[in-house]
Amino acid sequence: MADETVDVKMQDTSKPDVGEELERETDSSEYVEMWIDLFLSRKGNEYFCDIDPDYITDRFNLMNLQKTVTKFTQVIQYIIDELDESILEKLSPTKLEQLEADARKVYGLVHARYIITIKGLQSMLEKYKDADFGRCPRVYCNFQPLLPMGLYDVPGMDSVKLYCPSCEDLYLPKSSRHNTVDGAYFGTSFAGMFLHTFPETVPKHPTKKYVPKIFGFELHKQAQLARWQELQRLKLEKHLQEIDVDLSKNGGFKN
Repeated sequence: MADETVDVKMQDTSKPDVGEELERETDSSEYVEMWIDLFLSRKGNEYFCDIDPDYITDRFNLMNLQKTVTKFTQVIQYIIDELDESILEKLSPTKLEQLEADARKVYGLVHARYIITIKGLQSMLEKYKDADFGRCPRVYCNFQPLLPMGLYDVPGMDSVKLYCPSCEDLYLPKSSRHNTVDGAYFGTSFAGMFLHTFPETVPKHPTKKYVPKIFGFELHKQAQLARWQELQRLKLEKHLQEIDVDLSKNGGFKN
């Protein structure tokens, strides 16, 4: 009896992959990134934290900032993405660029106030733990994380500096893009407030200090004293020259 061959057509009963459907839906949907997210994602803005929009819209938190830019209300609306699109479309490229610059300035000044609040300090603590602000270049500080701070609270005076809680000294940021960030956007009080709020982050001060040697021998104390005296003499001469004292006549005294 001959064997009969029966072709069986298999029916595909597999269900479509849910993950692929979600991915297609995500790709097809439009995603508009918020201004704050765009600002924080730009290179050079890594030191900034995300400010709660409710904090930005609170009038009490904006006191004395109204005169820092023109059309202050419009700038705030632009930062929190509530500015009408029709207004933006009517702005010329020059005015739109100015609006963007004003938004960065206002965000920075509000940021200096926000980071000394409970929420702001907590946000900066997470960045500090991740060493987002860099580490101390001093060898005996053992890669101590740094804190950003300003030498002035008024914008336009100086760029941001980095404070080391270990050696208690200031350093310039390594990246040139951070050297253009205004120090007023972090303020003069942040580092002190941060260490006061989180005392567990205060490290032990290093006791080691580098001592220069020649072939394993420390420099003679008398030689160190002579160099110090010479340095003081040069400083004094420079000071006298700055106040217009002639050192070549009458022992430096004017006639």
